[in-house]
Amino acid sequence: MRQPSFDLSLPTPAPVPVKPVLRQFHGLNLADDYAWLRADNWQDVLKDPGTLPADLRDILERENQFCDGVLKPTTALQKTLVKEMRGRIREDDSDVPQQDGPFEYYDRYRDGGEHELVCRKRIGGEEEILLDGDALAKGKSFFEIGGSEISPDHSLLAWSLDDRGSEYYTIRVRDLATGTDLPDLIEETEGEVVWSADGKSFYYVRLDENHRPSKVFRHHLGDDPSRDELIFEEKDPGWFMNIWRSRSRRFAIIHLNDHDSAEAHLLDLTDPQARPKIVNPRERGLRYDVEHHGERLFLRTNADGCEDFKLVEAPLENPARANWRDVLPYRPGLMITRMSAYRDHLIRLERENGLPRIVVREIASGAEHAIAFDEEAYSLGLLGGREFDTVSMRFAYSSMTTPEETYDYDMVTRQRVLRKRQEIPSGHDATRYVTRRIFATSPDGAQVPISLLYLKTTKLDGSAPLFITGYGSYGHAYPASFSARRLSLVDRGFVYAIAHVRGGTDKGWNWYTQGKLANKPNTFADFIAATRHLIAQNYTSAKQVVASGGSAGGMLMGAIANLAPELYAGIIADVPFVDVMNTMLDDTLPLTPPEWLEWGNPILDAEAFKVMMSYSPYDNVKAQAYPAILALAGLTDPRVTYWEPAKWVARLRATMTGGGPVLLKTNMDAGHGGASGRFDSLKDSALEFAFAIASIESEKN
Repeated sequence: MRQPSFDLSLPTPAPVPVKPVLRQFHGLNLADDYAWLRADNWQDVLKDPGTLPADLRDILERENQFCDGVLKPTTALQKTLVKEMRGRIREDDSDVPQQDGPFEYYDRYRDGGEHELVCRKRIGGEEEILLDGDALAKGKSFFEIGGSEISPDHSLLAWSLDDRGSEYYTIRVRDLATGTDLPDLIEETEGEVVWSADGKSFYYVRLDENHRPSKVFRHHLGDDPSRDELIFEEKDPGWFMNIWRSRSRRFAIIHLNDHDSAEAHLLDLTDPQARPKIVNPRERGLRYDVEHHGERLFLRTNADGCEDFKLVEAPLENPARANWRDVLPYRPGLMITRMSAYRDHLIRLERENGLPRIVVREIASGAEHAIAFDEEAYSLGLLGGREFDTVSMRFAYSSMTTPEETYDYDMVTRQRVLRKRQEIPSGHDATRYVTRRIFATSPDGAQVPISLLYLKTTKLDGSAPLFITGYGSYGHAYPASFSARRLSLVDRGFVYAIAHVRGGTDKGWNWYTQGKLANKPNTFADFIAATRHLIAQNYTSAKQVVASGGSAGGMLMGAIANLAPELYAGIIADVPFVDVMNTMLDDTLPLTPPEWLEWGNPILDAEAFKVMMSYSPYDNVKAQAYPAILALAGLTDPRVTYWEPAKWVARLRATMTGGGPVLLKTNMDAGHGGASGRFDSLKDSALEFAFAIASIESEKN
């Protein structure tokens, strides 16, 4: 059956006025014709979207109308896609409960509910709904529960919410006996809370005027938040800050990092007047994570040239680097991605040759055993847990064909119990699908892993359409996990591919460093090489390919659009970081100083400026034909501001010599993550998939 294409009869919106801004850096010119699309009051817009100037709002709304018009022929398809994807979701889905003392805690949904219910049961007792996300979200265009943390005596729940999508979280405290919130209300926070041992106070991180987490405060219940005690302040704008509770419950861990180094401080939760105790002062290039265990600390670290990390221990009394002792010696090519400590066991998640496994170590004896699976490509994840003194560990497994399975694993008997298998109410037969892991050769010889999913009945003769996605930044590995949504493409004959490009840690830390700073162009070369390889191997053919990426993956999309537009029928750039140069030159933006170690500092470094100028998607738009492009933005996005995709689309339209259409869709009620409700978000996916299908169909016409 013929699929819908684009309506190309609509007049393109009037060109965005050109208001040139010319600046010079390191003897080179930088021209920006659309800098004015950035609202002068952008920080106010994050807090109140209604403050966006009228002329800018008009531009974004006209673009939304144009996008809707061009995609109108796909309206019925989008509705069908939403129905299909919703049919794969269990409407009353629930987490596997986690025991914490006399209670089990879990999140669940009600039939038809958009937002989670935070619940608990006293063991053997009846359910209590602690937070009703649907009720809290009523009347709000955006709503998201951030963190929720129970007090040590289980009588209070500290929780946070974001009702704009701007990631400014407001902390509240709920009295669980009455179900009402206390007067304590703390605004503009990072959202996480760590309770003191006596439950009379808690710690939290506040955002500064540039939306950066920079200060840890201690709040005593009943006090005016404006008088909260400042416990720790990070004055370097290039460092991120998080706070969490150790599994042992003894400490709050203040973790600081940039894209190169780390530092941790401990706060004794049993001391009402605790001051931070540093683990090891920051050293350039030294990274470490901390777990507390009795009178010692376990650390995952890259110290001593161990780029893929090793495990060490240190005495709690004096945990500086001079006292670190190897627990697990370094093995090149074996990357330790996560570590967790229980009373008798130390757990680590590691990855070798792109595949993960869990290793359980008995602390007393050092004896180890591994948990692994046999599929060509799969995903494993540690699910934490609330208790320290236990032999039960929880993990999740999935592959591109296998829905997620949640297991409880006895670390002593080695018995695993399946606690939950992701249910696909409309039905899912894994035997109908094939998942594979193949490799493409990049121009410099690097072997790029590609994870594939397709129907067994799909003909691999070059006739199948291909949907390929990637990320390749910040060291984030792209898991070969299950997604019920992508089945709507695969069931229509698409081959679905994940390109594990450099810039992630899919093949170890070196795979990351080969795709950052001056090596960033490798990320783009890898993705294009993956696309060409799939064409050469007859998985698809040129112009039968749709590429997709979000955030930094959206920058990847902008780069490949400039470098190899002839390969793609369509490109989806979701909240795309495309205005790289201008953003990295503006140290007032929330993420710019922390990002200099990822991309380079073009203000101070002439070579970094040149490299960035060579690939920044906005600055490299050419007079050439471009594929169909869908750029998605969020008005209150503090990470990739709305004007980046808006400027990019304006420059594309003004410069390109053919192709398209180029569409911009801005969610006027959300930020970086898009729509907040679980069913509302399906509409975003349906829009993207319909665009992909229409792009392929358009190439046939």
